Amino acid sequence: MLNRRQFVSAVAASAAMFTRAPRAFASAAARYDLIIRAGRVIDPSVRLDAIRDVAISEGRIAAVAAHIAGDAADTADTIDARGKLVVPGLLDIHTHTARSAEGPGLVLRDGVTGWIDAGSQGADRIGDMIAVARSAPQQGRVLINIGRAGILPDGDTMDLTRADVGAARDAIAKNRDFIVGVKARLSREVAGANDYEVLRRAQEVATSFNLPVMIHMGQTISPLAKLVALLKRGDVVTHMFAPPPNSIIDDSGRILPEVRAARRRGVWFDVGNGQTGHMRWDTIAAIVRAGFWPDTFSTDWNTNSPTTGVIDLPNCMSKLLGYGMTLAQAIACATVNASRIFPLFNDRGTLKVGAPADVALLELRKGTFEFLDNYKGTITGSQRLFPSATVLGGKRVQRA
Repeated sequence: MLNRRQFVSAVAASAAMFTRAPRAFASAAARYDLIIRAGRVIDPSVRLDAIRDVAISEGRIAAVAAHIAGDAADTADTIDARGKLVVPGLLDIHTHTARSAEGPGLVLRDGVTGWIDAGSQGADRIGDMIAVARSAPQQGRVLINIGRAGILPDGDTMDLTRADVGAARDAIAKNRDFIVGVKARLSREVAGANDYEVLRRAQEVATSFNLPVMIHMGQTISPLAKLVALLKRGDVVTHMFAPPPNSIIDDSGRILPEVRAARRRGVWFDVGNGQTGHMRWDTIAAIVRAGFWPDTFSTDWNTNSPTTGVIDLPNCMSKLLGYGMTLAQAIACATVNASRIFPLFNDRGTLKVGAPADVALLELRKGTFEFLDNYKGTITGSQRLFPSATVLGGKRVQRA
């Protein structure tokens, strides 16, 4: 149902990645720094959904088993996870976390142990974003906006001269360790009639460094079919549930053939919840009826997200549960699937022995919950995920 090809591939890749995990991790005699006890462990990377203990030693997953021996003599700390979900640390590939110094800490408390700032700044001020990513407690990287002045109220690239290939290339060359892709925002109020040329220039920059391009789609002037033709394997379409004009579906609710072709050649499709223009319930319903499920969930997070329909990544992950997505599929979209898009996350999104011990504890509550789209539309769901605790590098994160 959900990205079956990608899901199976991700499981195989994850298994291969850790075949050489140190023997010490599997030793029953090892001293554990932390044991997360009796939670429902859901790890789509190894198709695990069961009550398990998770033991951590020296910042890595040391064991996952039905019962792991340990007491005060050989274990420094324990977390009682009864009634909670224990999942790999969440990865949010479309945020604006680096726009504020407090952003990384705020999303970390929501279970996000890795994030990408998706185009907050361009070449002129990319250093501001990199400084936040460099000082973040968890892994954080940035996509450079092809518009050299970054996000602007009057449109990043309405003036086409702002889509400066040379400036973007120079910025990437100087900051290759923190710039992991190029962002092209293409909607009519951002790029106007320049959208195709803006994307062409973004691709010119990205291919120089073998980096992905992420496009912000929806409400473009150019037809989406024309735009996705420029996308290569590894590129990302965010805001995939944006309504017309130029949605991923046609007027009869069918997925555009060019969109299906893009997925077949390895283009990723991401939710990018956001606050304005990116999600409408009728569009979502038509897309999932067509069987075109997202590869990844993301929030388009900024510091006011908790007071909007975004709230946090677990809330965004909950929105498709009422449309038939399973819990394991939703978790895969924020863990193992996301880990395959950017190389820095290659060893994340899993609880396999030997992996870095980044863990999110979530609470799945049953009841009546209202979810908001970007058009003041609401739906009612019967279950919702809430962040409960975060472990980063084997250490529990303090929550406010």
